[in-house]
Amino acid sequence: MEKGEPTMSSWSPEGKQSPGSWEPHLCRILFLLLLFVVSAKGVTPDPNACLVFHSSNGSSISCQRPAKFPHYLPADTIYLATEFFNLTQPPADILQGIPNLQELHLSNNQLEDLSAKFLLPVPQLKVLDLTRNALKRLPPGLFKVSAALHTLVLKENRLDILDASWLHGLKALRYLDLSGNQLRTLPRKLLANFTDLHILDLGNNQLQTLPPDLLRGPLKLEWLHLEGNRLQVLEEGFLAPQPKLRYLFLNNNKLTTLAAGAFRGLQVLDMLDLSNNSLTSVPEGLWASLGKAAGNMKVGFDISGNPWICDQKLDELYRWLVANEDKMFFRNNTRCAGPKALEGQKLLAVASSLEA
Repeated sequence: MEKGEPTMSSWSPEGKQSPGSWEPHLCRILFLLLLFVVSAKGVTPDPNACLVFHSSNGSSISCQRPAKFPHYLPADTIYLATEFFNLTQPPADILQGIPNLQELHLSNNQLEDLSAKFLLPVPQLKVLDLTRNALKRLPPGLFKVSAALHTLVLKENRLDILDASWLHGLKALRYLDLSGNQLRTLPRKLLANFTDLHILDLGNNQLQTLPPDLLRGPLKLEWLHLEGNRLQVLEEGFLAPQPKLRYLFLNNNKLTTLAAGAFRGLQVLDMLDLSNNSLTSVPEGLWASLGKAAGNMKVGFDISGNPWICDQKLDELYRWLVANEDKMFFRNNTRCAGPKALEGQKLLAVASSLEA
């Protein structure tokens, strides 16, 4: 990164963290604080026992190997984490008798299958984290009584298809993470009923196209992760239903074409990442369609790692770069791939010389 560039922090493509991604980890942080307090008092926790924390709100339980898998849970349990147990299926009765459970973390197991009745005993569940398992499918009816669930994390499983019926019953969803799977396509009307969705992460799949109506359900989407797929075209009107979108990640795709009005209506966008695609040019009017100057972005934009052809077709981009260079990331990696006379030169330097 060059001197004068804005700093990339928690949202960066290399270590992206959207606000909702913290939600499944908040209680884990509290457990670490509890361990610190216990250690400070000279008490050494038993590594073969689950960590249990009692409060006026209820009991929180965290179990990881070498602790033994819990066979009894307090009736007032509100938080349960059983991770790194290499489970292929959760015990059928693990959630029986804990109707007030609000957070369930089953990450880093080897779960291959879930029963459609699995969540029936816990209708107050708000957070379900199934990160890094081996799930290929979800049973229809799994979320039949999960109207309170606002965070669903299915990151890094083996999903290669997705059926909208699998998510029926979810009415309060704010954060949906499907990243790191093997999805090639998405069904129509997938998000039709998720009007409160704030964060959607579809990054690092194998998506080549997106259904035109994908975003015609949520009314409050702020973060959209589409990075690390195989997208080639961003169509006109695809993003139009989301005027409140603030963070848009399209990096590390195979984009060659952006529609002239692709960004039309995005009045509050704070971060745009188009890096590491196959863009050689952009249509006239693209940046005007964005609706706000990059200078008003709270974070910035990244168009590095594209094979830009630095000719007159980039005149509008040149003007936009010069006007907004203080919000441009990785200027040194944003270079011309042609024509031959300009090959390897910094795009911003070319733009500045033409606008001088």
